[in-house]
Amino acid sequence: MSKFITFIFLTLSVVFNFSFADTPKIVSAYKIGKYIDVQAAKEKLMTRGFEVVGIYPSFNKGTTILYTNAIMKADANKNNTGFAGVGRMLIDEENNQIHIANPIYFGAAFLGSSYNHAHAVNVLSSLEEAFGTLKDSEDAYAFADLPKYHFMVGMPYYNDMDIIADAPTDKLVAKAKASKDIVSIVQIGKDSYVAFMKVDKRTSSFVKKIGVQNGEILPWAVLIENGKAKALNAKYLIAISYPLLTMTEFMTIATVPSAITQSLKKSFK
Repeated sequence: MSKFITFIFLTLSVVFNFSFADTPKIVSAYKIGKYIDVQAAKEKLMTRGFEVVGIYPSFNKGTTILYTNAIMKADANKNNTGFAGVGRMLIDEENNQIHIANPIYFGAAFLGSSYNHAHAVNVLSSLEEAFGTLKDSEDAYAFADLPKYHFMVGMPYYNDMDIIADAPTDKLVAKAKASKDIVSIVQIGKDSYVAFMKVDKRTSSFVKKIGVQNGEILPWAVLIENGKAKALNAKYLIAISYPLLTMTEFMTIATVPSAITQSLKKSFK
C-alpha cells in the first residue's frame, strides 16, 4: 500500500509540473527594480531571449511593456490559458521604478493545473538577469490559493470569463486588428491569440484611483480561440492584480468592470 501511495504522489507531482516543496507559501504579485527607460528595458528583454510584443502608455508617467518567449507561449497554449502567454512590466516614471508582473504569481493563477513551476522560475530568473536585483512587492497572496482565487463570496473566478464576441477565429482576429483600439495581437498557438486592447480614457483612469504602481494591468487582454473572444472578468482581474485592495476601495470603481466589458464589445463590432 505504501508503494502505491508513493506512486500516486509522484504521478500527481508530474501532472501538476511541480512538487509542493519547491513552491513558496506566499508569493509576491510583482517584482520591483531600479528605474530604466522604455528603450533600455526593451533592449534588456531582447538580450535575454524575450520578444517585445507591445508598448502602451498606461497612465501619464507610466508605460506598459508586453513581452513573451517560446516557453511562455507553449505553457499557455491550452484552452482558456492563453492570457499567461504574455508578461507585463511597467516603466513607472511617477514612482521611479520598474514594476514587473511576477510570472510565478500570475502563472499559478492563470494556468491552474497546467502551471509549470520550473518554467515560471526560469522566466523570472531571465528577468532578474536582465534587470538585476528585484525586490518583492507588498502585494502578495498564498501561492496554493491562486488557481482558485476570488475576491470574496459571490465574486468571479478565473474561468468566469466575459464573452466579448462570437465568430470564426480568423474573423475575430481580423476584427481585432482592424479596431482603432488595438495595441497588439500575439499568436499563442495554431488557433489561439491574445489581443491587447485600449479601453476608453475615462474607464482606464481607474488605475489612478486604486494605484498607478500596478498600472501594467492595462491594456486589457482578450483571448481569441475556438471561435470566441473572451476577457477575464474585470472584477476578477482587478482584484487579483491589486491583492491589497479593500472592498471599500473596490467600491470607488464599482462601475469600471461593466464599462470595460462594454468598451471591449464595441471594439469587436
